[in-house]
Amino acid sequence: MLLDIKGPFVIAELSGNHGKSFNVAKQMIYAAYESGVDAIKLQTYTPDTMTLNVSTGDFLIGEQDSLWKGRNLYDLYGEAATPWEWHKELFDYAKSLGLIAFSSPFDLSAVQFLESLEVPLYKVASFELTDLPLVRAIAKTGKPTIMSTGMASIDDIQDAVNEFRKFSEAKLTLLKCTSTYPARVEDTNLLTIPDLAKRFGCDVGLSDHTRGIGVSVASIALGATVIEKHFVLDRTAGGVDAEFSMEPAEMKLLVDSVKQAYFALGSVHYGGSEAEQAAKKYRRSIYIAKDIKAGMELTSDNIRIVRPSLGLAPKHWDEVLGRKVSKDLQVGQALSWDLLE
Repeated sequence: MLLDIKGPFVIAELSGNHGKSFNVAKQMIYAAYESGVDAIKLQTYTPDTMTLNVSTGDFLIGEQDSLWKGRNLYDLYGEAATPWEWHKELFDYAKSLGLIAFSSPFDLSAVQFLESLEVPLYKVASFELTDLPLVRAIAKTGKPTIMSTGMASIDDIQDAVNEFRKFSEAKLTLLKCTSTYPARVEDTNLLTIPDLAKRFGCDVGLSDHTRGIGVSVASIALGATVIEKHFVLDRTAGGVDAEFSMEPAEMKLLVDSVKQAYFALGSVHYGGSEAEQAAKKYRRSIYIAKDIKAGMELTSDNIRIVRPSLGLAPKHWDEVLGRKVSKDLQVGQALSWDLLE
């Protein structure tokens, strides 16, 4: 668990859904707070730290199913970037509400900038996992770090984990992530989560780009302790990530549901919980079903297995059939050994 949060650590990713409005960014933070999340996360980059200002060839998004098909990378990142001059005030505002505030840096200058703001932890985005110089710089801060694995191979993840652990003993958490936007449920492969934990000896979680909350809730049963979801005030108002982002009411439902799922896991336990002990009274047992006289035999006509459980247990049914009673008994009387001859 990160930073002593009780239950799953739920992160609202603001990304570029503020639409370049500082006031909207603050409103998003407050709405995320009201939704019950534990943290808000920004992304720290400029178009120049992400790519080259080239509008042709490799720098155009060509995937047919992309939300951003045909867009120029430089322009898209310029639209989505959170201005660096906003960071301190947004972080301070989030902290004033009791939220943890941090970011994903996308280059070394962003790490230096975030260090000047004393962020408590870092996130490595899935597309940056193979940028080992960036991983190294983050590790050297000594801060707890979350890494999204995205489309990374086992070797890619191992390289990043090794690089981090070479320079830091801080807590490392790996997130299963499907790096399509939005992600299809059938591409999520949540069974990877426990394998990540076993293979790399890390806490694990989910960066969830699917629509809805079902995938996040299911991940808890597989060991996820961190859930990250993109956040937006109103999907219909647009935003670069709006289509797969949670609105406030949805985020609240997600927070409540993943925390319920987490605490419902409990531990391996048989015999009923402490809260169930009183209910044991309403199991079945053997009772007198008709008035009978002393010396009469017990038969399936004058005794029955019924609720409550204050008589002999049903497992003794065959033992008591045919036995004689030592006194007169009335209907509704719990059968016990001392009533038999």
